[in-house]
Amino acid sequence: MKLIRLNQKTPTRTWLARLRRTASAPAGIEKTVRTILEAVRRRGDAAVLRYSRKFDQVRLTADRLRIRPDRIKEAYRQVAPAAVESLRFAADRIRSFHERQKPKSWNYEEQQITLGQLVRPLDRVGIYVPGGKAAYPSSVLMNAVPAKVAGVPEVVMCTPIPRGELNPHLLVAADLAGVDEIYTVGGAQAIGAMAYGTKTLARVDKIVGPGNIYVATAKRLVFGLVDIDMIAGPSEIVVIADDTADPRFVAADLLSQAEHDEQAIAILITPSDSLIRKVRVRMKEQIELLPRKKIITQSLRRSGTIFRVRDLAQAVTMANAIAPEHLELAVDQPDRLLPMVKHAGAVFLGHYTTESLGDYVAGPNHVLPTGGTARFSSPLSVEDFVKKTSLLAFSREGLSRVKDAAIRIAEMEGLQAHARAVEVRTQ
Repeated sequence: MKLIRLNQKTPTRTWLARLRRTASAPAGIEKTVRTILEAVRRRGDAAVLRYSRKFDQVRLTADRLRIRPDRIKEAYRQVAPAAVESLRFAADRIRSFHERQKPKSWNYEEQQITLGQLVRPLDRVGIYVPGGKAAYPSSVLMNAVPAKVAGVPEVVMCTPIPRGELNPHLLVAADLAGVDEIYTVGGAQAIGAMAYGTKTLARVDKIVGPGNIYVATAKRLVFGLVDIDMIAGPSEIVVIADDTADPRFVAADLLSQAEHDEQAIAILITPSDSLIRKVRVRMKEQIELLPRKKIITQSLRRSGTIFRVRDLAQAVTMANAIAPEHLELAVDQPDRLLPMVKHAGAVFLGHYTTESLGDYVAGPNHVLPTGGTARFSSPLSVEDFVKKTSLLAFSREGLSRVKDAAIRIAEMEGLQAHARAVEVRTQ
């Protein structure tokens, strides 16, 4: 990991640029994705099946795209009972947390006028889940559970089966989360199928879930026709630590993010030279024990950074500028720093709150804003699966109270028909 020593006068743009966050997709990838989406839009199932053969080396027919109930029952037999219970335990905790997020309809009255807001769930939501050997049942839970808590009646899941490999843990997680339909299709063609609809797979209203750069690009291109959750970038963690932090814990947490992929970003910010030395030693020891050593090494070489700062206040200022996906406050009194934190997808307080708990069993959603978008966006939540409708009701008396202002503003804007629509009701 690179070591950068900062002083108070170092411009933010100087050190922020060194983090090497991934930019938008190259033009060639976008061109490829546009071609795939247009083919799916025009030819539906035929295009989906063609691209599945091309990219996933699997031959399917339209009637085999959807997973049958008996295949889900078989998945339970393939998964160890302890694993099923762990997924059920996680699903229950995720559900309990998200139940507290449910927004409610409301209204109020003021002298013959009723105003309010109706909250209604989306009709149909699509979840994209990476498949094959690199399968993430936790992502199924994190995306599907809040949709079901929101009351979405139809939750659809698409996952690829490269070379015919279908991970049974994904099916168990989908069943526990209440997913209604599962389709064995992945990549940009899956996004196109959910956005445009095919004979086999009816279109959805919103698409959520992680994926590679082709999936992310496809989501961006269909946004507007359907809603999406976010354009997720590489995973990232910022650990703010002081001398009370255990270097073993800090090293483990940095490595846990670096193992995602070569573009993952792991950052340590600390005023302690002693901790820096100890963390480096512990990272060298631990990395030798990890099966994804090659990926971790490439990630740390590319983006891993240690910032030596003057004090913890400067550390939090830096974290706010980064606006990380995950922010750990591995300090003696994290509650004292928390009021200073403005931008982060999730904040983990104290020495025993590892980010890994947030990924799996804590309860809050692990679908978080990346790439600095925590400056203006939030974790996936129940509110992502509902829509809000304004409610207005005026009696004759209520209309008479506001008519003059409404007519004047309409006339200011030169919209006489608007003014007339008010006037005819008051004459």
